Amino acid sequence: MGKSEVTAALAALIAHKGGSVFPRKPIESGCQPNHQGERLFPADGYMLQQASQTADSLETVTPYRFEPALSPELAARNSGTTITLQQLVTACETPMATEQDRVLVEGAGGFYSPIAEQALNADLAVALGLPVILVAEDRLGAINQTLLARHAILSHGLTLAAIILNQQQQQQPDNGNLASIQKRVTELVIPLPFTVCGSAPWMELRKQLEPTFSALYR
Repeated sequence: MGKSEVTAALAALIAHKGGSVFPRKPIESGCQPNHQGERLFPADGYMLQQASQTADSLETVTPYRFEPALSPELAARNSGTTITLQQLVTACETPMATEQDRVLVEGAGGFYSPIAEQALNADLAVALGLPVILVAEDRLGAINQTLLARHAILSHGLTLAAIILNQQQQQQPDNGNLASIQKRVTELVIPLPFTVCGSAPWMELRKQLEPTFSALYR
């Protein structure tokens, strides 16, 4: 489980509570051709579309798709294409959204990972100005990684809505990461239990995390 499943679970929760969600994963690499071989299929973008029950087309959710499983910037370059930050910002626009609706944008990689030509995820986050949810793997080194990412997010003037610690093992022993991070930050820290992937993993996550995720959806 990672960022896509977490974003999908939050989208599913909002939709379950009767809210409207506009999901966006503006650029996705590692895409495979569809059954007709005509268009690359964005698996993460499709998951967000299905979980959110949005009326937006998959073309709107994920307009930029590349086959190489590389950073989006490098995948685009290797495909002979240049994607700019402004193109991604435009792809995330939701002119039909109201103040009551929710816009969920998933980046690609870490906060400082390249996402477009001469642009990082951080640049996209600043341009959009949306609150950030930080997803970190609950493993050795998670405290350092999480606190560094938190500092980077806050230093860019962004709001950190929550930190989610993502467990990768069934019945994972307590390694102290959760308690240690909670002592050092003021944001909501949510442990994400290991979930066996099924055809719709976000549904199980939505049920498990509804009590804590509800704090993010007001």
